[in-house]
Amino acid sequence: MMAFGKRQEPAVIVVRDTDTITTALHQALGTASPEERPGLERALAVATEVANTPDAELRARWVHDRLASTGYAGPADSVAAIKALRQAETGLSLLQAVTLTKEAAATTTDGPPAQP
Repeated sequence: MMAFGKRQEPAVIVVRDTDTITTALHQALGTASPEERPGLERALAVATEVANTPDAELRARWVHDRLASTGYAGPADSVAAIKALRQAETGLSLLQAVTLTKEAAATTTDGPPAQP
């Protein structure tokens, strides 16, 4: 139960493992042959870009992905979107679904869909 006056955080937690990946890529660059370096440098650039993606954008991608999985294609912050999101993720409360859909509507997402 939520107490009045307290803000409830979105129910979607963003989990990142990019530090481990970028560290491994840095280590690989340290021992890479000249032929391998361009590919590893590109991979490191991509991993760094992903690591810098804001959590709000990742949650927005997740919401859009979940809405698409239900066949919903309208505005992310509509009543129908809230209903579709709660059907796709039955554990979400109404407040969580409203918060997530509003955030998704206000956030630009240019990358690939979020993974569950």
